[in-house]
Amino acid sequence: MDDQPLQRPRGRGIYLLPNLFTTGGLFGGFFAIIAASQGRIEAACVAIFVAAILDGLDGRVARLTNTQSEFGVQYDSLADLVSFGMAPALVMYHWALMSLKLDGITIGRVGWLAAFLYAACAALRLARFNSQVGKVDKRWFIGLASPAAAGLMASFVWTFHDLDLSGDEMRYVALVVTILAGLLMVSGIRYNSFKGGRGAKSDRVPFFALLLVVAVLIALVIDPPKTLLTATVLYALSGPLLWFKRRRLPVDTTDASA
Repeated sequence: MDDQPLQRPRGRGIYLLPNLFTTGGLFGGFFAIIAASQGRIEAACVAIFVAAILDGLDGRVARLTNTQSEFGVQYDSLADLVSFGMAPALVMYHWALMSLKLDGITIGRVGWLAAFLYAACAALRLARFNSQVGKVDKRWFIGLASPAAAGLMASFVWTFHDLDLSGDEMRYVALVVTILAGLLMVSGIRYNSFKGGRGAKSDRVPFFALLLVVAVLIALVIDPPKTLLTATVLYALSGPLLWFKRRRLPVDTTDASA
């Protein structure tokens, strides 16, 4: 019988560093819900954007430190559901959609149903994303990503709250924004993921892109809510515009060759 040292079974643990970022994002979403229920609208909107930043960091930290795990993937999805599903829906509800009850009981129900629709669409979007990992082109998102949809909702609320417009005045516009943001998440429209394409030059960007980033940073310092609203609206519109462009392209090519 060979005298070989017994190998101890490897313990099942979790990686601390990337999950700390995920927990921070989860806290941001939870704080946004609490702040919105207390009428602290600006703090709630800022918390959602902080959660989005932390959500963008946790995956990168995991890849850089080689600490990816299935636990981290599932934990990140659950945290995203709170931060980018429940939190934006409830912030919008407490700020504006709740005011729809002023127009009657039936319309009031439409308000909380719209908030639920957004949250449900975020859950469906995250489930679809998880089921398609490794099966779709990483250069594209299928449907508006939940952090982008949450940014659209939060920047909309933040901007008009900063302009001293109450949710009562903006309730019907808020209703439309909530429904559209939810439906865009579960749509089949492709959005640029900004993760680059294939090949050695995929991470290179033109010099103009750097100037654009600097301009956006300056605008963020001058007026954060309006800058974020402009950026999220343009990104949300980019998917449908590219979809229309792709649909028209074969027709134009046929006409040109005739």
